[in-house]
Amino acid sequence: MASSLKNLSDFSHLQVKSAQGLKFAIVVSQWNAQVTGALLNGAIEGLTKHGAEEKDIKIIEVPGSYELTSGADIVLRNKDIDAVICLGCVIQGETRHFDFICDAVANGIANVSIKYNKPVIFGVLTTDNLEQALDRAGGKHGNKGKEAAITAIQMAHISKEN
Repeated sequence: MASSLKNLSDFSHLQVKSAQGLKFAIVVSQWNAQVTGALLNGAIEGLTKHGAEEKDIKIIEVPGSYELTSGADIVLRNKDIDAVICLGCVIQGETRHFDFICDAVANGIANVSIKYNKPVIFGVLTTDNLEQALDRAGGKHGNKGKEAAITAIQMAHISKEN
């Protein structure tokens, strides 16, 4: 598996544009807080490292990953937001609940992006266990929150330029 070979949050091969002057919202799930808190920290770090000011980053906490779609929809009513980053973590359990939640969240995030014609970034971990989630929330495979921040910067520029 490719992810077992490297840190996925290495962006040294990319020329990431400045986030200065852009406005972001981060919608983050409170469920699996150990993981989502690390994702949130990674996203903030990724945005500020590339020039975003903390005053231009709005953070909205929602109960779980399923509510990320509603949170993104609510925050996009504010026309000043250039991109939304959705952060969550769904860990496989013993029932099919995992499948329904992951499918609903992925489709919901895509739909809200289309509804508002704004970038809404999928920063949701869908893992088999907590160890895999932690590996992707600042562990040996990088931080998906940071990756989502870079994606948000890139997509906000594409949206503004086209």
